[in-house]
Amino acid sequence: MTNQSGAACNMLQKQLKELDQICQETMETLNTVAGVERVAKWKARTGALITESLGQKEGQRFAALQPGPSFTNDMVEEFTDLIDYFRTPLADLAKQAAQATPRPTGGN
Repeated sequence: MTNQSGAACNMLQKQLKELDQICQETMETLNTVAGVERVAKWKARTGALITESLGQKEGQRFAALQPGPSFTNDMVEEFTDLIDYFRTPLADLAKQAAQATPRPTGGN
């Protein structure tokens, strides 16, 4: 179980980095339509990985996340809100997985 928790934590950290990379590339190009499409693909992949690593319940919970409508008329702001909408629960899952992973003894 320790290896599984560690692997789940690593996978979640990797997915967070991928999300940050999508955000960074989208902000550089300002092509928010392509960014939203990439986030949708990322979300599907991430949901499957969460199901594999943490179980069906957590995977379904992540897959069920649907951002509400946005009325800002600012495509960049709407995109960054979308990124934050998925980053927060994923970061929370990563924290939970990290707490479930026992620390190696004798390190400090």
